[in-house]
Amino acid sequence: MHDFSYKDGELYCEEVPLAAIADEYGTPVYVYSSATIIDHFNKLDRALAELDHLICYAIKANSNLAVLRLLAGLGSGFDVVSRGELARVQAAGGQGGDCLFAGVGKTVAEIEQALQAGVYAFNAESEPELERIDRVAQRLGVKAPVSVRVNPDVDAGTHSKITTGTYENKFGVAIERAERVYEMASRLPALRIRGVHMHIGSQLTSVAPFENAVRKLLPLVTRCKERFGIEFFSIGGGMGIVYESALASGRSDWWRREEAATILTPQSYAEIMVPLLQPLGLKILVEPGRFIVGNAGVLLTQVEYVKRTGQKNFVIVDAAMNDLLRPAFYGAYHEIVALRQNSELAIPTDVVGPICESGDYFCQDRMIPRVREGDRLALLSAGAYSFVMASNYNTRPMPCEIMVRGNRSDMIRQRESTEALWAQERLPSWLE
Repeated sequence: MHDFSYKDGELYCEEVPLAAIADEYGTPVYVYSSATIIDHFNKLDRALAELDHLICYAIKANSNLAVLRLLAGLGSGFDVVSRGELARVQAAGGQGGDCLFAGVGKTVAEIEQALQAGVYAFNAESEPELERIDRVAQRLGVKAPVSVRVNPDVDAGTHSKITTGTYENKFGVAIERAERVYEMASRLPALRIRGVHMHIGSQLTSVAPFENAVRKLLPLVTRCKERFGIEFFSIGGGMGIVYESALASGRSDWWRREEAATILTPQSYAEIMVPLLQPLGLKILVEPGRFIVGNAGVLLTQVEYVKRTGQKNFVIVDAAMNDLLRPAFYGAYHEIVALRQNSELAIPTDVVGPICESGDYFCQDRMIPRVREGDRLALLSAGAYSFVMASNYNTRPMPCEIMVRGNRSDMIRQRESTEALWAQERLPSWLE
């Protein structure tokens, strides 16, 4: 699952003690394991080996250039949803031709940039979008490769804010209308119909929703291959990860013992999906994000105060919801462990940040061993949808990011300076 483990009571990332990183770079600080990223990519790649396939990493999960360069070196493609993400791929050494461009609100400028970069395909989400892509492509004198995102109306059974495959969501074209949309697209002169796309949600821990969605789309995909000569079928991302790793108990073999029985793995995913997809004779694209990087990152933070208010035990740390929004936004769970194992009595604890919001917490009433001022904690499974969702709320600089490879650690983003927070601001002439 990941390369974070206790050695002689100290928490390590690969071969580097996390306390040493906190000493050198301060807290809060994100730390990523390159070995975990490589391992997860390779496991999925091997599981799908019987298919002509391409893994297109969803860079919205973690868009640091070092992460993108690492994955580009493994042969990854990329799923991008903005002109900024496309530019990041290029800055990291990736090619436009390795990118799928998704998203419901593509602007003219984004379409122009993507066409000039030679993206593999646009995942179009509506008829007006297809018409806009066609107009821009005609003006530039090029053919725009497109697929249509088809909404199969399958409930992924995940959090409402990360479900994307039902008719209650803003994404895609209803499956009942999809073939008519393809017919319309086939009449637009500057479009090249290249594939069919779907994506039903994130943090799925069962293969059943994937299977249900693919089975619903198979007849459409087959007809699109016959009528429009499509080349690929993108089945989206969404493979979930383990957020409760039991690392706090010191059971370092937990992942190996429980993996097959408790979560969706590349192997269990492929056992169902490969036989369904192989007869199509199409290139199969998958778009994982969280699965690749989620368990590869931790957020380190230091305890500033411990206080009791009535019946509550509060641990106030120097990280906050601006650094890691998921608990406040989704009610998400992140395991919290000490950098040095202790045998203190576990008591119900709220771990909270210093921001002036009652929602600024990382856990509530969780059984955590007693900690003291100055102790350091790690919030696990913080490699996805963590730093990328960070902000400067309360005028707080964003933390630095570190990547580990074996016994080496390198800073891959500097800590933001306070002065940088207002560097782009200007006073109006009448206030100078």
